[in-house]
This record gives sequence, C-alpha cells and structure tokens, in this order.
Amino acid sequence: MQTLQSTLENHETIMGPVKQELEELGFTLGGNWDYDHGYFDYAMDEANKVFLRLPFNVTAGSLDSEADGERTKLKFGTPFVLKHLYNEGLDGEATIGVARFVIDQFQSPVNSDADLAGYEVDQAKQVLRKVEERLLQ
Repeated sequence: MQTLQSTLENHETIMGPVKQELEELGFTLGGNWDYDHGYFDYAMDEANKVFLRLPFNVTAGSLDSEADGERTKLKFGTPFVLKHLYNEGLDGEATIGVARFVIDQFQSPVNSDADLAGYEVDQAKQVLRKVEERLLQ
C-alpha cells in the first residue's frame, strides 16, 4: 500500500452528487463500508488486483440503503493505492455446502499488501488527478 498526496484529503461534501461523479469515472462504493465510513474503489487492472482507494468518513447522516444521499455528508481521508495477490483457481480447503459456496470458493489473498510497481503508482496518481479536477472545480 502506498498513500498518495491529494487536495481531496479532508474535503467535505455531499454523498449523492459525489457518488454519481465517481461512478462516472469508474469508481464503485467498496463492499467494506459501514454506516460511518467507507471507500470508493477504482480497479486499476482487469484482474482486479490493483486498486486506487478513496477512504471517507461520514460526518452527517449514514450509509445504508435507506440513506438520503443529499443529507449524507462525508469527509475524504488520505487516498492510497494497494495490490492484492491471489492464488489462481479454487481453494481446496474451502468449506463445502450451498450456503458457504458463494463465500468460501476462492482462496484468500497470498499477499493483501503486495509491492507496487512504479508504473502502478503513477497510474493511480493520474486517476487521482482526474478525480481532483472533477470534484474540486
């Protein structure tokens, strides 16, 4: 993982419009959000191993399916880029059963914080600059 300097850090805004803008740039709301914080993720490669991540904390309202995107306010943290390395294929030690199949069929990351190549960091910086231009006009 490598943090990236950004003018986006500490920027406060409203969730609805920002989420829409970021989705147009290819970001998704990461699956590991909670009511008071979350991440916007941008897959930097087709294998979904390298991500630009924009962390945020909710300063008013909350994140959930019932939340009003116009009332939920967020504050961005320090952006970072990270790489996950996985073994390819199915996990031979996965739990068997219909309920567990969807969750446990894939192997755990070999390295959830693998070293990044210089070009991966440069690419993340370029995407981050586009985000800054779009959100901080």
